[in-house]
Amino acid sequence: MIEQDEARATDAGREEGADRRAAAETVERELVMMFRRARNLSTTVAAHVHPDLDPASYSLLLMIDDAGPLRGMDVADRTGLDKSTVSRQIATLVDLDLLERVPDPDDGRARLIQLSELGRERLAQVRAERSKHLHGQFANWSTQDLKDLARLLGKLNDMT
Repeated sequence: MIEQDEARATDAGREEGADRRAAAETVERELVMMFRRARNLSTTVAAHVHPDLDPASYSLLLMIDDAGPLRGMDVADRTGLDKSTVSRQIATLVDLDLLERVPDPDDGRARLIQLSELGRERLAQVRAERSKHLHGQFANWSTQDLKDLARLLGKLNDMT
């Protein structure tokens, strides 16, 4: 009797393990698809902001918009990118008139990077378009499904 119970528990454990692996593989597959679509969307949206804007620089532009004025060193720290890479991206964004350098009020020797007026306008425009598109895409989703997705995405984003 005890042996049968142990055998059933082992079988159930194997089944749970296989089910969990299958679920994890499905999550991985869906994440790959989501990341691929996000890359494609970033390329399209970046071109709407400026025809010469690449997706990586668009991401940097979004980060600076969300964070507010930053020193170049802070941008490198936040992105985890090399200072020279960030410096080149910032220079390109300044050349495209999407970013501007302004004096740091806390340190007269330092400069801050912030969105230019054109950068603010272009980002506001593409964000409004993207938001309108997403609202349309989610129109058939229940409020609970949206809340669940938001919660789970938050949980995913908190993973290190």
